[in-house]
Amino acid sequence: MSIWTELGPVSHRVEYLDAKGVRTRTLRAGDPEAQAVVFLHGTSGHLEAFARNIAAHSAYDLHAIDMLGHGYTGKPGRPYEIADYVGHLLDYLDAAGVERAHIVGESLGGWVGARTAIEHPGRVISLQLLCAGGTVADPAIMERIRTSTRQAVMSDDIGLTRKRLRLLMADDRDATEELVEIRHDIYHQPGFVANIGNLLSLQDMERRLRNLLSPGDLARINRPALIVWGRQNPFGDVPEAEAMHRAVPGSRLELLDGCGHWPQHERAARYNEISLAFLKGAAG
Repeated sequence: MSIWTELGPVSHRVEYLDAKGVRTRTLRAGDPEAQAVVFLHGTSGHLEAFARNIAAHSAYDLHAIDMLGHGYTGKPGRPYEIADYVGHLLDYLDAAGVERAHIVGESLGGWVGARTAIEHPGRVISLQLLCAGGTVADPAIMERIRTSTRQAVMSDDIGLTRKRLRLLMADDRDATEELVEIRHDIYHQPGFVANIGNLLSLQDMERRLRNLLSPGDLARINRPALIVWGRQNPFGDVPEAEAMHRAVPGSRLELLDGCGHWPQHERAARYNEISLAFLKGAAG
């Protein structure tokens, strides 16, 4: 199915909001009178990462955004740290008129969501961490992310974009040609190319270390939390998820077979089932 076929069952719109001066692309869908759910993608990603989840979650007020410096959102000329992403998220919520939201974060998005829940708990109803980053600094993985992304961005060869996207998936078929073409177009915007160093700044060891989430940080999360992890996640083994689960009070852990770094996409039907049950329980 194509992205637009996935979105077909539900009314939706793609628009831009001014988040305190940052032009922010957002996909809006669902019931604007319901509780908000905000989807946050990973490093070098974009809102289309959640196309397989929008229709299933349409009982909620849905927001899938391109994060700061990513996708078609504005790209301030500075290295991005987690506080920058959190600030942009809060500015987006203010611009959208959302006081509190369920935060669903994949990879970098989970790192940002966790820090938001820690520092701004009044803005978070619940938290989902999908193969979330931010608890370890593995030089080999950081180099793989940095090198594969730079190669795809700096070359016109769409095969390198395909290779970068397939790196995320347990099954290459989940890196659809439609997604490859979307990501290739995003990667080759002049502004994206010029900004790639800022976007990859958390792959620098010194900067990453000062942004990491410690077990003590995670212990401060006092919102319902769901951790979803692929057993074939190329950027973090299952013990990383288990450590996160132990650190976040009262959290729930779901491990998915045949799944890499995009559980919401690779195992969409199962993820949607888990997520909806969790959201129902966390809606208070």
